[in-house]
Amino acid sequence: MTEATTLPLEQRSVADFIEDVNKLTVEIQELYCSDSIPWILGVSWGKDSSTILQLVWNAIATLAPEKRKKKVYVITTDTQVENPIVSHWVRRCIEQIKSQAELLQLPIEAHLLKPVVKDTFWSNLIGKGYPAPRNGFRWCTDRLKINPANRFIREVVQSNGETILVLGTRKAESNKRAMTMLKYEKNRVRDYLSPNARLPNSLIYSPIEDWRTDEVWMYLMQFPNPWGGNNQDLFTLYRGATADNECPLVVDTSTPSCGDSRFGCWVCTLVSKDRSMEAMIQNDEDKEWLQPLLDIRNELDIHDDRDKRDFRRIYGRVELFERKADDGTEVVPIPGPYTKFWREHWLRRVLSAQVQIRNTAPVDMQDITLITEEELGEIRRIWLEEKHEFDDSLPRIYEEVMGKPFKDTRIQEKKLLGSDEWSILEEICSDDAMHLELMAKLLDTERQHATKSRRGVFENLEKCFDSSSRSKKEAIAHAHEKRDLKEAASQGDVGKVKQLTWAQMKFKTDGDDAID
Repeated sequence: MTEATTLPLEQRSVADFIEDVNKLTVEIQELYCSDSIPWILGVSWGKDSSTILQLVWNAIATLAPEKRKKKVYVITTDTQVENPIVSHWVRRCIEQIKSQAELLQLPIEAHLLKPVVKDTFWSNLIGKGYPAPRNGFRWCTDRLKINPANRFIREVVQSNGETILVLGTRKAESNKRAMTMLKYEKNRVRDYLSPNARLPNSLIYSPIEDWRTDEVWMYLMQFPNPWGGNNQDLFTLYRGATADNECPLVVDTSTPSCGDSRFGCWVCTLVSKDRSMEAMIQNDEDKEWLQPLLDIRNELDIHDDRDKRDFRRIYGRVELFERKADDGTEVVPIPGPYTKFWREHWLRRVLSAQVQIRNTAPVDMQDITLITEEELGEIRRIWLEEKHEFDDSLPRIYEEVMGKPFKDTRIQEKKLLGSDEWSILEEICSDDAMHLELMAKLLDTERQHATKSRRGVFENLEKCFDSSSRSKKEAIAHAHEKRDLKEAASQGDVGKVKQLTWAQMKFKTDGDDAID
């Protein structure tokens, strides 16, 4: 196999770079023709993955037709909360790929992957009440991005035995990325191919791992897009997402590059600010219609959102943790999911933003959907079946905001309980939120078992009492007693263990009395 030697980055001239592109083309062709293992190109349609796709496309297109036998799958994951400008760009590129590959009879297939409905951002945040993602609770990445791609890769592996995953990762992206790539480089099992730690029977090929950011842009600007796209549009897109509205090619280490612009989910709270969307709005008055999305993202990104969240974890248990306080440390409950009020609030905000941007966006963007009908159906199911909120508020909120009825074939419209019964319960329970929650859970649990086997009804009723029969103050006090009991046992304090054990028994007896 031809060795595509790469000079050290600081020594490579433009002529050296062009020569390296030609050598890399031969390398790709030889690797492609060396076996029958299908390739999967993971593409985000940013600068790096666009470069990879263009390199592979050009290499395969110049092969003799009889050598173009091996499938190349181009996969893109649509998280359904992508920046709408980028999402529109991606969909257009996917269609261009399909059309041009068919026209040129290339073995390239483009697939737009999506998370299953139970894993989508809004199904989890609005439906289940998961808080906005943080680095300590990054629940979104696997669900929205990794799982859809891995499902596709596993299907290809099951059909073909193995696969080669072609990625646009580069060592110059960050020190962490460089260290990871070097580690896998040492374990290469074949020329240029590294093992995939997450998926067996799949290898990773990173053709541009040693390229600089300015070289990526140089390639995209000097080599025309082969599937009918326009790399200048991509350049302009990056430039518009940079605060100073400039995206120069790097000529020395002091020159900034728009390679630092990061596109991603418009709801992302893993970064301090969505600088790319802020820059788009700042740089182009035609993109001011994006402001409602930025407002929602900033509202979600609150450092302390305890007032919006339950004092219990999502499974109904109070769990404690120790944190710093002004006078030392304090032990407090770990906040759980968003409360009913705030889940309904986020639903209104997203639907309202969807209405607003459909009225203000450019004509070709006015079909934007921020939250799908399928997601709305899943949220409604979660609220009714898992949260026991039989007032069924989603159709009412939807009609108030959207001005039309919500159609949902998944849920039987004939209900034994509804908003009238919920209103009566609210009146009876007055301001006692825990009493309202308990009564709602008990009534709805009995309703659910009325239409199926009675098996398990008593266990499920008991779970209602376990999670909802105590006031917030009592439940937190009980959690502290359990924590103290565990510490006393570990320290061998027999007297305290007896005292706290008696308190725990009394707590359990009081709970049993409540059930009776």
